[in-house]
Amino acid sequence: MKSFLLLIVNPGSTSTKLAVFRDHDPLYSETLRHSSDDLAEFDGIIEQFAYRRKLVMETLINSGIKPAKLDAVVGRGGLLRPVPGGTYLISEAMLRDLKAQERGAHASNLGGLIAHSIAGELGIPSYIVDPVCIDELAPVSRISGMPENPRQSLFHALNHKAVARRAAEELGKAYNEINLIVAHLGGGISVGAHSRGRVIDVNDALAGDGPFTPERSGGLPVGKLVEMCYSGCYTKDEMMKKLIGKGGLAAYLGTSDALTVERRIDEGDSRARLIYEAIGYQVAKEIGACAVVLKGDVDVIVITGGIAHSKLLMHWLEERVSFIAPVKVYPGENEMEALAAGGLRVLTGEEQAHVY
Repeated sequence: MKSFLLLIVNPGSTSTKLAVFRDHDPLYSETLRHSSDDLAEFDGIIEQFAYRRKLVMETLINSGIKPAKLDAVVGRGGLLRPVPGGTYLISEAMLRDLKAQERGAHASNLGGLIAHSIAGELGIPSYIVDPVCIDELAPVSRISGMPENPRQSLFHALNHKAVARRAAEELGKAYNEINLIVAHLGGGISVGAHSRGRVIDVNDALAGDGPFTPERSGGLPVGKLVEMCYSGCYTKDEMMKKLIGKGGLAAYLGTSDALTVERRIDEGDSRARLIYEAIGYQVAKEIGACAVVLKGDVDVIVITGGIAHSKLLMHWLEERVSFIAPVKVYPGENEMEALAAGGLRVLTGEEQAHVY
């Protein structure tokens, strides 16, 4: 059976991760760090394209891997218009939308641009996999109570889909044959109801609803929030930072680092314990809501993301939700592996690539 060599490119705000996979096996990986001085000369994210692409190619060549041997390049998906889940062939329409940044400016937008540029030079295909804009919501789940403000799908789609497939495989079934609930716990938290391969309901993990997180406020009492906005005490920018960046653990405890919070709990800090447990409480409530969405037909609950390393938080969660379904914990994000797997599914013919 033919094997495939894939280059994976995953840009973040201050780093660019790259890896080379032989099928599912990583052969080489590197994280390129970008200091504030490195990025200061660029007006925005898209202007960093040539700088980051050059670094990726130089690093790849210095690793001893010959670019001509590559079969495909897979980039991290950016903020595009809503699309169903899957692996997408990078098209001219996608490139236009990534550059336009109409849904937001984020470093992940560079993933598709860099992947397409490198692949085009080599005459091989380029893809993105399960970007954050994946939207498979059921029509009823979009209704918010305010017609001007429908619920939207913005979540950790790449990791959600990857761990869902892993859990299905461990159950001896295909992802599109089971119902499961996935909770990604990181700087943002998203909890989704996966029904037969589609995420039919999920909280907006950026600035919408759901549990509070290490740095985001999550769902709030809306009336009080409106009063704060019109109090004259805060600018719009200050209020947005209260929602994203300075909310959650950061607001209550002065830190967004879960390890620091756990150390304080170990030292007897009862307030830190209460606030940290509240994250588990709210995640458990969201999992319970997803169980209702799935009408109680839940094969497995999956907990993933960086905070899933916390044994204390996992204990609190399992106490509250294990009556619904068995709980599997897959700590971390494993983004590079997920991107490689998405590209490989297309190259092997397991899946058909979508065209954006």
